[in-house]
Amino acid sequence: MIGEQTVEAVVRRMQSRLDELPTELAHRRIFLQTYLRTTQAVGAAINEARFEDPAWVEAWDVVFADLYLQAFDADIGQRYADVPRPWELAFAAPADLPALRHVLLGINAHVNYDLPQAMLAVISDEDFRDPVLIDRRRRDHERIDGVLSSRVSAEDEALGDARTLLDRVLTPLNRLGSRRFLREARQKVWHNVQQLQAARLEGTDPYQHRLAELELLSAAKISDLLAPGQVVLRLAVGGFGVMLPPARRR
Repeated sequence: MIGEQTVEAVVRRMQSRLDELPTELAHRRIFLQTYLRTTQAVGAAINEARFEDPAWVEAWDVVFADLYLQAFDADIGQRYADVPRPWELAFAAPADLPALRHVLLGINAHVNYDLPQAMLAVISDEDFRDPVLIDRRRRDHERIDGVLSSRVSAEDEALGDARTLLDRVLTPLNRLGSRRFLREARQKVWHNVQQLQAARLEGTDPYQHRLAELELLSAAKISDLLAPGQVVLRLAVGGFGVMLPPARRR
C-alpha cells in the first residue's frame, strides 16, 4: 500500500524493510541499502532545487520507489503471483553473487520495468499534449542522471566486495560503464514511456499487452546479468536498458 507521498517517508519505509529483513535474506540488503542512499541523494537534490519542478520529481520518485517496495513485500509475503518476472528473477539470484551483481540486478529490474510505469503514473495523457511541459518533464528525467552518476564511486566503495586483482584493475572501467548504463538506460526509458503512452490512449488491453512485452524484455536482461563473467563490461558490449519495438499494426 502506498503511504505518505514524500521522499522522506519513502526512506523510512525502506529502512523499516531493512530492519525487518530475515537473516536468510541478508543478501537483499545490498540493493536495498544502495537504493536507500540513492533516494536520500535525490531528496537532497530536490531540497537544493536542482530540478525545474521539484514537486513533480518528488511525486515521481515516490511512485517509482513504491513499485519496488510492492514487489519486495509480495515476494517476502510469498505472494509470488504479484511479483513481476524481472523482480522474481532478481530476488531469486544466488545469495553468494558479488555485491555489484546484486546491485545491477536490482537497477535493471527497477529502471527497465518500473521506471516507465512510474513516469506514466505522474504524466497524464493531457500532459503529453503540451510539448513545453513534456520537455520540462524530460529534462528533469535527465537531471536524475547527474544525481545518480555522482553516487557511482561512493556506492562502488560502499559495496566492499573482496576483489580479485582483475576486479581492482577493472574498477575505473566499471565505474565508467555504470555511468554510461545510467545515461543510456534512461534514454531508452523515455522511448518506452512514449510507446506505453501511445498504447494507453488505445485502451486498457493494448496498454497491458505492451506492458507484458516490456516485462519479458526486462526479464531477459536480468537473465543475461545472471550469466557468469564481468557484467558491466558485457553490458557495455551488449547495450544497456531495453527498448520496446514499434507496436504491431492492427
